[in-house]
Amino acid sequence: MEMLLNLIHSGLSVVLPFVILLGILIFVHELGHFLVARWCGVRVEVFSLGFGKKILKYKKGDTTYALSIIPLGGYVKMFGEQPGVEISEEDKKVAFTHKTVWQRIAVVLAGPLMNFFFAIFVLMMVAFIGEDAKAPMLGDIKQDTAAYTAGFRSGDRVISINDKKIGTWEEIQNVLSLKANQDLHLDVVVQHEGSQEESKVSVLAKAEPNPNILSAYDYMANVEGLTALSAGTTVGVIPNTALFALGLRTGDSIVGINGSKVSHWRELQAALEKANVSAPLSLDIMGKREGDKEDKALTVTLAPLESMKTFTMSNLGLESSELYLSKVMDNSPAKAAGLKEGDRLVSINNTVLNKWDDVIANIKSFDGKNPVDIKVQREGQIVDLKITPKMTTQMTAAGTEEKRYTIGIAPVVNLSTPETLVVRTNNPIEALVRGTEKTWDFTVMTVMSFVRLFEAKISPKNIGGVISIGQAASETYKIGITPFLQMMAIISVNLFILNLLPIPVLDGGHLVFYTIEVIKGAPLSLRKMEIAQQVGMALLMSLMIFALFNDFTRIFSL
Repeated sequence: MEMLLNLIHSGLSVVLPFVILLGILIFVHELGHFLVARWCGVRVEVFSLGFGKKILKYKKGDTTYALSIIPLGGYVKMFGEQPGVEISEEDKKVAFTHKTVWQRIAVVLAGPLMNFFFAIFVLMMVAFIGEDAKAPMLGDIKQDTAAYTAGFRSGDRVISINDKKIGTWEEIQNVLSLKANQDLHLDVVVQHEGSQEESKVSVLAKAEPNPNILSAYDYMANVEGLTALSAGTTVGVIPNTALFALGLRTGDSIVGINGSKVSHWRELQAALEKANVSAPLSLDIMGKREGDKEDKALTVTLAPLESMKTFTMSNLGLESSELYLSKVMDNSPAKAAGLKEGDRLVSINNTVLNKWDDVIANIKSFDGKNPVDIKVQREGQIVDLKITPKMTTQMTAAGTEEKRYTIGIAPVVNLSTPETLVVRTNNPIEALVRGTEKTWDFTVMTVMSFVRLFEAKISPKNIGGVISIGQAASETYKIGITPFLQMMAIISVNLFILNLLPIPVLDGGHLVFYTIEVIKGAPLSLRKMEIAQQVGMALLMSLMIFALFNDFTRIFSL
């Protein structure tokens, strides 16, 4: 019985958010058509959420309001909307086809526009509730970079750029976004980590192609070495050391040393050096053990060691985790060669590895002929393996497909969680401005995704269907109301754009017909519209099937 209840609860946690999200967005879209149709004097016969058999219905006046069994859409049935149907003189005044072309355009356009304005409303609510935003904090700035030479330091908080106040990392990116291929001089005010004093850094940022191919800006002003990424405190633990014997394991994250919190790798060594070697060393860690689904808090205490003059990462047997394997894929060259989870990569073709980028670079350079010699450390022993990489297609962060050699391994990732802050407002005007700006940004991103698809710069494998929407709704619903509302706004914007595509059977297709009518002074022939509708339906069904295929492919490849 308990298993059945858990199954029902699990099912509801997936289905309910999807039904709520899609139901609201469909209602909003159809309400737009309905309200403008009534305003134009059109008789609305049916207002339905869903398709197929009506499971609930209520009639008021001329309109039947219905809830139908298939919740993947909705419709507003207007009197006289089918061309060619004979209508009496008395009924022509309430028939859709006998309204002026501009009134028909208004009715059709109202649905998509309602989705656009609804996204603004939702994002206004988010502005009132508050949303998590990435703090304007710099990550690890390496010493041999232009950013370090200019004066930037790891952990700097950006206060302003060119006299523009900066509150979030997104605002930094907005300042650095460029329309033209032109370098940008930056006067940046920063606070160094651990200090309240402000200092000014001046540097010339080089214009480079924007890595975000969904942006309307072609270039980004870049300073070499300037990054938001910081290494975390996830450690690799060398076997047969004191901390290993006490239970510390590779993949554990050190979150505190002798009661002092640590969040970044750069803080670990400094905190260890401050520790008194003649006193016990207490490490607060977060990690999983066999059977754990989530990280749990643990404390490891190392007794004083007379042999050590100071604590260092190396003499404690600790190092970054990024060269340790968290996963070896099934049916991969790595699995076939005998690589195991927990192995520590040492070298590839006698090239000593220092970071994960070294692994990727060496595997990518495979000549396609001779197997790769890989040395790994396993339980304190060096193991020599030969692996033949295979050519695979990888999806990049930008949504493009990249063909390269891989062996099927993943590291124990060592990245710190970025610092966040809550951004909210109590000012209705400010909330409206923020909601409008965000909606416009999502609109540009959606339009650019279609443009990049047609340019073949984004893989069509990124196209998702109702299953992807359901998964997104479920995941964001679990996180909280703000991510769920943001996802609702994004999908509302997508519906706005999708419905304006010039495909017959969609609102955009009808708008094309009416535009032709405005230009010609007469509507298209009934036969031409029927053919266009059939072609449009075939295109739409093909797109839906392709999206579902992508959804199932993603599910079964997990």
